[in-house]
Amino acid sequence: MDKFPYLRLRRKRLKENLRKIFKETKISKDDLVYPLFVIPGKNKKEEINSMPGQYRYSIDLLCEEVQKIKEEGIKAIILFGIPEKKDEYGSESFDEEGIIQRAVREIRKYEKDIIIITDLCMCEYTSHGHCGIIKNGDVDNDLTLEYLGKIAVSQAKAGADVVAPSGMMDGQVKAIRKALDENGFKNTLILSYSVKYASSFYGPFREAAESAPKFGNRKTYQMDYSNAREAILEAELDFEEGADILMVKPALSYLDIIYRIKERFNLPVAAYNVSGEYSMVKAASLKGWIDEKEIVLEILTSIKRAGADLIITYHARDAVKWIE
Repeated sequence: MDKFPYLRLRRKRLKENLRKIFKETKISKDDLVYPLFVIPGKNKKEEINSMPGQYRYSIDLLCEEVQKIKEEGIKAIILFGIPEKKDEYGSESFDEEGIIQRAVREIRKYEKDIIIITDLCMCEYTSHGHCGIIKNGDVDNDLTLEYLGKIAVSQAKAGADVVAPSGMMDGQVKAIRKALDENGFKNTLILSYSVKYASSFYGPFREAAESAPKFGNRKTYQMDYSNAREAILEAELDFEEGADILMVKPALSYLDIIYRIKERFNLPVAAYNVSGEYSMVKAASLKGWIDEKEIVLEILTSIKRAGADLIITYHARDAVKWIE
């Protein structure tokens, strides 16, 4: 039996309010996490050249910015730190007086409720720019795990609600959970970068965080972007090791991966709408080639539709003004 003309799908699209009623996927302010970059010094606000509208803040100005962000309706932030000094062991990453630890403590003086997520990686802190301890020309996985545990404890002690390991070390969630629990931080969540691809979309971030590797690349630990089945195994290991949230990074070229992870695991799924994705939209918008508002809302909706419960995005502060 022919469904047409009895079934006319356009009926539900004829008026704006009808389209709103039948909208299947809706994004909200609660879905968004805003990334912030912290630098040493005082009264500093540095624009990031490759990320228009994004800045690096000294801790004093960061605290002012966090208060504004909360007033705008954003409930969670993720912090990335640029240290004063770098060394081969990334010592400032686990120093109680490190840039992130001081920033978290200072924010907590003014903002008790905003959720603070701390990036737990070593690439911003190591002199070589890799995500762990180098041995024989590559990152030593098991030795690095010891340092990740120390970083996690120092960040939790400072007041972080969530630690987010992004180095793609095998066993990192287990090592971090053990370190947190043994030091009295059983309630600190782990948002694991479970599926992090070796992507060209990270370029602007590496300028912002001064974290480009000084030799080689990160393909021995980040995933090959050709692989999908391997992503399930990566997420499964983190799930079994005690991750509270699983993340896929980047987002737009990996919507199929977000969908697979969401379908497979009964955990919240996060997606990182990364710097390169942001910068392409901004560049085209500044040229007048696209409608930035409509593009951003479409992008964020597609990430949510794929299955993401949380979206880390540099568009968050604009998006909260546009979300109905």
